[in-house]
Amino acid sequence: MNGRFPIAMHIMTLLCAADEVLSSDYMAGSINVNPVLVRKELSNLIKQQLIVSRQGKNGGYALAKPAATISLASIYQAVKPDAILGQAKNQPNPACPIGKQINTHLKELDLEIEQTMLAKLDNTNLADFCKKFE
Repeated sequence: MNGRFPIAMHIMTLLCAADEVLSSDYMAGSINVNPVLVRKELSNLIKQQLIVSRQGKNGGYALAKPAATISLASIYQAVKPDAILGQAKNQPNPACPIGKQINTHLKELDLEIEQTMLAKLDNTNLADFCKKFE
């Protein structure tokens, strides 16, 4: 598992709850991580058209569209790992009856889990998630 989804969700929830643009330093303080990690994720979220940046003295970051139109699935897909269950660093022994098939079956399982998770995330939008913090 990687930690990108929790960071992206924290950023998106902060922006949802804010009445103004927020700085990356403010968000890093809330998340309690290095601002470089936040700026890296902000850059990715801009590329995915989920947030926008405003330059200048009063600059910062804001949602690119209404929170009610942003599904949690779209946030997940912006930062998703290659495999939810992880990936083996080694290649199993192809002469072993298990080894020669294990990666295929793990990839199928990973895909099934991801499809189930995406269905759940697609049924919740950012505005509804943000209401949990009121």
